[in-house]
Amino acid sequence: MFDFDEELKKLPSKPGVYIMHDEKDAIIYVGKAVNLHNRVRSYFRKIVGRGPQIDKMVTQIARFEYIITDSELEALVLENNLIKEYNPRYNTMLKDDKTYPYIKVTVGEAYPRVLFSREMKKDRSRYFGPFTSAAAVKDTIDLMNKLYMLRTCNKSLPKEAGKDRPCLNYHIKQCMAPCQGFVSQEEYREKVAQALDFLNGNFSPILKELEGKMQEASENMEFEEAVKYRDLFNSVRQVAQKQKITDSDGEDKDIIALALDENDAVVQVFFIRDGKLIGREHFYMTRVSGNKKGQVLLDFVKQFYAGTPFIPKELMLQEEIEDIEVLEKWLSARKGNRVYIRVPKKGTKERLVELAAKNAALVLSQDKEKIKREEGRTIGAVKEIAALIGVEGISRMEAYDISNISGFANVGSMVVYEKGKPKRSDYRKFKIKTVSGPDDYACMKEVLTRRFIHGMEEQKELDLKEMEKEFGSFTKFPDLILMDGGKGQVNIALEVLDELHIDIPVCGMVKDDNHRTRGLYYNNEEIPIDRNSEGFKLITRVQDEAHRFAIEYHRSLRGKTQVKSVLDDIPGIGPSRRKALMRHFKSIEEIKEADVDKLAKVPEIPRHIAEGIYGFFHRKEG
Repeated sequence: MFDFDEELKKLPSKPGVYIMHDEKDAIIYVGKAVNLHNRVRSYFRKIVGRGPQIDKMVTQIARFEYIITDSELEALVLENNLIKEYNPRYNTMLKDDKTYPYIKVTVGEAYPRVLFSREMKKDRSRYFGPFTSAAAVKDTIDLMNKLYMLRTCNKSLPKEAGKDRPCLNYHIKQCMAPCQGFVSQEEYREKVAQALDFLNGNFSPILKELEGKMQEASENMEFEEAVKYRDLFNSVRQVAQKQKITDSDGEDKDIIALALDENDAVVQVFFIRDGKLIGREHFYMTRVSGNKKGQVLLDFVKQFYAGTPFIPKELMLQEEIEDIEVLEKWLSARKGNRVYIRVPKKGTKERLVELAAKNAALVLSQDKEKIKREEGRTIGAVKEIAALIGVEGISRMEAYDISNISGFANVGSMVVYEKGKPKRSDYRKFKIKTVSGPDDYACMKEVLTRRFIHGMEEQKELDLKEMEKEFGSFTKFPDLILMDGGKGQVNIALEVLDELHIDIPVCGMVKDDNHRTRGLYYNNEEIPIDRNSEGFKLITRVQDEAHRFAIEYHRSLRGKTQVKSVLDDIPGIGPSRRKALMRHFKSIEEIKEADVDKLAKVPEIPRHIAEGIYGFFHRKEG
């Protein structure tokens, strides 16, 4: 038994990390402290205003442990690593795990390349970024290779020069073919220098050059060349326009602000590189209940910059946070240069922070609206259906459908919706075993009987404690059964449930003459539904999903048995005659409606076989 009083007395007055465990020994919280003795003991004092989240966490602590470190900086690093490793329940967590693309110029090579990269390494290459759009990075690299005719191959040059023929890029004038020695290192590096100049934001020389070439080609009536230069000119201008100047000092900065509500937070980051706003991104923070903005910002900075390969010279924050000096030391050590954390109070920088905060608030409010709309489509729609039929407590709904073609390969489908959303892991398929021919009622009776007998047998095998848990699709019975049809289908379902002594409400999803859903059949009456209501839309989705799932299964069985047909059951009909009949009549229905004379007109069908076909269908119908 863990003795809290004794263990609290043993806590050292040193920096370190403390780890809280619950009764199952799971790690539920990790924190760092300048003084472990003071910080850990504070959790077990009767302090008001700590926040409901921390109070709840304290009640679940079964034991704690700690690791001392030489400094608060070491404690910060260790805390980050442990949070990432164990994902404790009560730590505020950065939800997104994004990596940002860079443009990499391999200046350490004799013939450098411009490449796409997800990480920044110390490999003698020049890196530009990070950027927020991978597609934009790829487009820019493609544009640069066209502009400066740089190589895209991974050959080791000049070592492998001349070993193979030049690639297609050389022939379409998009590479100078250094692999063939067609260009000197000096000339090639001049082009690389121009590419680096382009990446640094100096677009004027290339725009001027492209405009001159476009006009020259046009004057020489080389219109295809003129169009090529025009397109390149427009592409460069588009890239240039995206580089919006935001700061005059030309430094790398991240502007960070957030919006916070009871349960969630959105952090907005503006990425400024070389004084230009290159993009923005928002991040979700979870488990923020009871935390203030400063604490959430602190958690974000620690988690985000522990994972991103690029750290700017300056972080501009919305408000003051704890441990700024320690964080600056940690970030500076990771970057290899001094990093500053500031909270601007006036001027352009403050306006940028305000703008980031407004963007974060907008994202958060839009997400809340999206959640409300989604709840209306799902839980709200289920409540509408429950109110229509006067049944309370509906959560799980099951819908059934039968699929066949002229009685061949009868199959049934069961789809499951919980709280208005499809639960695909509980969908089930049934291959009909006891019914031959097109008898949907008999097929449905088999499906429902098998489904609920199976469920009852599984339930018998579970003890009461296990019954409280959520088990497979057969063990858990629905709150409402939805049948694809009206009175006939509903009565089949009620008959099965009555025989098995199961009490579950059953609704029919009734369609009109145009095969569109029009209402529900319940308790021997048809209930109309407002076509614009969310309840009506949910019923339509359920009906379509049950039908789709049945058809999909039937299609897979048809594929496995090739083109099995009811014609194969007729004596004297083999593959050749079956194909001849289908070519002539186009469908099984036409064959069934044809008389003996029409059947005998098919060259491959003798009259006695035609009589056999006619007799087969009409005996079956009689």
